[in-house]
Amino acid sequence: MRLALYALLSLSLALSVSTNANAQAPKKAFRAGAFAINVSPLKFPVIINGGMTERTADKITDPLHARCLVLDDGTIKVAIVVVDSCMMPRDLLDEAKTLASRATGIPASRMLISATHTHSAPSVHGCLGSDKDEEYARFLIPQIAKGIIEANSRLTPARIGWAFGEDKKNVACRHWVMKPGTAAMNPFGGTKDDVAQMNPGPSNPNAIRTTGVPDPAVPVVSIQSLDGKPLAIYSAYSLHYVGKTQPVSADYFAVYCDEMAKRVKAENHSPFMAALANATSGDTWLMDYSQPTRREYTLESVASDVAAAAMEAYQRIEYFDWVPIAMAESLLECNVRMPSSEEVAAAKEFMKTFEGKKPKNVPEVYARETVILSQMPPTRELKIQALRIGPLGIGTIPNETYGSTGLHIKEHSPLKSTFVVELANGCEGYIPPPELHPLGGYTCWRARTACLETDAERKIRSRVLDLLASVTKQRADEQPVKSK
Repeated sequence: MRLALYALLSLSLALSVSTNANAQAPKKAFRAGAFAINVSPLKFPVIINGGMTERTADKITDPLHARCLVLDDGTIKVAIVVVDSCMMPRDLLDEAKTLASRATGIPASRMLISATHTHSAPSVHGCLGSDKDEEYARFLIPQIAKGIIEANSRLTPARIGWAFGEDKKNVACRHWVMKPGTAAMNPFGGTKDDVAQMNPGPSNPNAIRTTGVPDPAVPVVSIQSLDGKPLAIYSAYSLHYVGKTQPVSADYFAVYCDEMAKRVKAENHSPFMAALANATSGDTWLMDYSQPTRREYTLESVASDVAAAAMEAYQRIEYFDWVPIAMAESLLECNVRMPSSEEVAAAKEFMKTFEGKKPKNVPEVYARETVILSQMPPTRELKIQALRIGPLGIGTIPNETYGSTGLHIKEHSPLKSTFVVELANGCEGYIPPPELHPLGGYTCWRARTACLETDAERKIRSRVLDLLASVTKQRADEQPVKSK
């Protein structure tokens, strides 16, 4: 009788302890905060990069923003930022991350900052014939940090989900193999007998075939309040840019964001932010040169097409009240294709023909690039990241990336749902796959924005996949909580 009583008391005590433990166990909470900070220049004129030669602008056509998103699963907090800029160097972004980290406590290694690649924004990195606008660069650094800090201050309980749409209309490979002797040449590009050319034009009889395939995916990550009100959307698309606009302008990227706000009826709810990153557009533009005529388009028409694909995905999204976040970062050193002493001497001699003037054509631009490169280190250190949000993977590359590279990463990722963001955490130039280097062409012409070793693409995509594998293993036992 006494043994039975002891057993009953022990069971009662055990149940009581278990009940109390469950009552005290904190409920997993997911939070998000978003803010788009204006990064338009305050002083004019400003230098604009993105073209072969330097331009300046003395007005704002439409405002530029750094669109900032902070996600917090209660254990890990990350910041994701998309800046209306052609390209941003790693040192600038590292400084912005340091400022934001000091104020928020988010480690700099858990911040992903990428450029949209608009070709009509102030220059913060020397590019071909364009110099860096030093004053604007100094202005941009704290603005990005302020945006992250403000997004962090707006953290609120949220739910998250994602889906992938598709827009094939606005992506086509712009890199073509040409008939021998017809491709554009460059005496200072470091290539010989080029057979590849960018943008050969519609129905060019000398254009034989494209060298790659574009990625038409439109990934959509949606963040909502717990009662289903839209808070933020983070998307990506592999379109280089649209153009057809005067600087200073955010190009179609901002038009897409405004269009998504309208389509999700964000004006009826709390403050909302949309952001569109550039995926893998190094060899991709919207013109299909296999067609007989040049197509008509506008910023608005392209943005509407991409937004329609995003909305189709948006309407299929299943949400999670909580997901584990994991992020990994790695540094990768790549060699630079340095010019020979003979090439440098020839370039310096040619530069005497336009001494004291800015370069105005391809030979002048690349002669200057040859000399500039000869004065730089023979290696570059790239910052590469992978981010996992539950079962969704995001790989980042600090280069202008071919569609085939992104498609390879998606195919071999350990996470079924994966996409890639380019020009992230730096701007280390074009990375054509190694088999395309012998073809030459613009993205192989040696410059600060296209100078990495021929095997760089293989090394980079391998490192991205290693990092995706790493974040897949992290916190693997923590399961997402689906919204009811």
